[in-house]
Amino acid sequence: MSTLMEIVHRTVPPAPWAEGENIPWRDPAFGERMLAEHLSPTHDAASRPAEKIDAHVAWLHEEILAGRPGKVLDLTCGPGLYTQRLAKLGHACVGIDYAPAAVAYAKTQAQSEGLRCTYVQADVREAAFGEGFDLAVMLHGQLNVFRRGEAADILRRVYDALASGGRLVLEMQSHGNVQEDGRKRCDWRAAETGLFSERPHLVLNESFWIEDAQARVDRWYIIDVATGEVERHALTNEAYSAEQIEVLLTGAGLTEVQLSADLGGVDMPEYVVVTARRR
Repeated sequence: MSTLMEIVHRTVPPAPWAEGENIPWRDPAFGERMLAEHLSPTHDAASRPAEKIDAHVAWLHEEILAGRPGKVLDLTCGPGLYTQRLAKLGHACVGIDYAPAAVAYAKTQAQSEGLRCTYVQADVREAAFGEGFDLAVMLHGQLNVFRRGEAADILRRVYDALASGGRLVLEMQSHGNVQEDGRKRCDWRAAETGLFSERPHLVLNESFWIEDAQARVDRWYIIDVATGEVERHALTNEAYSAEQIEVLLTGAGLTEVQLSADLGGVDMPEYVVVTARRR
């Protein structure tokens, strides 16, 4: 726990990765609250509205997989909203995610509908991916939250997991979006309940663009109204230029690297959609 005085004397700006690597995905209570955000139809801050997911899945099925049943790997799959739709189109899917609540929900949904989906609760930096996949996807800009060396290692293991000719669809946060969000600096809000706490609390959030590191650091202080206790969370996002993205993928052995501004005909201005192939 931090204290209010620690907020006053905090380091501004913080160094990338110095104050933590991610928000608390593995905490059971946090995971349940995040799951509710994933399933909420009122926003796309966690998962997207159903119509966007439907459009993305249709594109993956028809354009990337040529309408033929295949084997799909979804890294950081969340509650399985993509994999379950793909399974209904005839694909066999494997989803890997760090959050226990999301994985438990995905398993329950797949079992209740008899879908060919397997879900694994694990850190994608450490998980065994398997092999023989016709398609691997990693969406929502999740690769940006890893250190560059970790991102490169994940992509090398994706290469190994793909079948010959298998495709990768990768959604990365655009360099401009990471930079712009890092320059928004700070805001605060009060809530009766929310993602970071089920009790009345204040959220102090500040973001920093670290030019030398080409990274954004986000920091949250969560102040419990009743007790005054303070929790701190931090997250770093690496920013990649188009050239750096191509170098990252070709360095993993992938070819036919293409960058786009939309996914399945849906404009995604905050992301760069990357497709590539294993030889």
